[in-house]
Amino acid sequence: MKKGVKFRIYPNKTQEDLINRTFGCCRLIYNRALAMRKDAYKNDVKCGYNQTSTMLTQLKQQEEYSFLKDIDSIALQQSLRDLDTAYKNFFKKLAKYPKFKSKYNLHQSYRTLNQGNNIRIIGNSIKLPKLGCVKVKQSMEIGKINSVTVERTPTGKYYVVLNVDFEPQQHINNGGEVALDMGIKSFYTDSNNNVVNNPKYLEKSMKRMVREQRRLSRKKIGSNNRNRQRIKVARVHEKVTNQRNDFLQKVSTKLISENQTIYVEDLKVKNMIRNHKLAQSISSVSWGMFYRMLEYKAKWYGSKIIKVPTFYPSSQICHVCGCKNETVKNLSIRTWECSDCYTVHDRDYNASMNILQEGKRLVLQ
Repeated sequence: MKKGVKFRIYPNKTQEDLINRTFGCCRLIYNRALAMRKDAYKNDVKCGYNQTSTMLTQLKQQEEYSFLKDIDSIALQQSLRDLDTAYKNFFKKLAKYPKFKSKYNLHQSYRTLNQGNNIRIIGNSIKLPKLGCVKVKQSMEIGKINSVTVERTPTGKYYVVLNVDFEPQQHINNGGEVALDMGIKSFYTDSNNNVVNNPKYLEKSMKRMVREQRRLSRKKIGSNNRNRQRIKVARVHEKVTNQRNDFLQKVSTKLISENQTIYVEDLKVKNMIRNHKLAQSISSVSWGMFYRMLEYKAKWYGSKIIKVPTFYPSSQICHVCGCKNETVKNLSIRTWECSDCYTVHDRDYNASMNILQEGKRLVLQ
């Protein structure tokens, strides 16, 4: 299988300058190719990857664009392939129409392929085309490198994202199964009555974020002071992102390693964030990212993710006798008593038990 591994790199001034030039050249080629394809469509002329690749070859031969010869040629070709993929995804209705790239975007990246072992780890450095050996902070052992994406974050840090081969080792989980009821106050409550609290990293950093953003608004546009303050704001956002990702990775890995089958609600997060009162809390808790992590880790380690339909009333049904209590639609009701069997339910635990029972029923169908 393949997976992405992200390491931070520390280029010197010369390497940093070449990386930034590569960003600009790949952006130039991508935008020219996009404009070329848009014009060809208007004029009803065929234009695909082959035509844009010919355009790149012709540009390199012009003295005006001789600087393109100093850049990794594979990276330039990859920008054309990425555009071609974007068009294919658009026609398959998997993505929106491709947009022109802006140099004012604070996140920049380019991608290149490993050909002839020209990308490899050597000691505490990584060898990259045209850049040579760049100091890297390697946090894990990796397999064969297929491709690498070099990126610069809004805080000015540089990273490499390596696409590598790896062989997942099957977890011994004795066929365990669990159902999750996702929440905001608690991240989830499972059918084993375990509760994982929501760390609320965004909410805890909000005071500092507002303060730094207010200072940024007072700086003169285009000044060095404004750029320094912009980096401070970006660092706050970056820290929240890193904290959230670390939390989600650890929780998802623990669930996959301990359970063979995981039952979850099929949440429509995009629809849920239309509720302006809950939008920030739902975005902060990142259910969508958590589900994606569960799904790809389940594929790696041979586990199963079973999704219960969105509108299944898991909170309203007594998991003991099956009696339905529609008054529980009110989110403020955290505990309730069944009118038939008189069982007192914790809202979240009862929902997780119903998700477990409904998930099992769906599997047997």
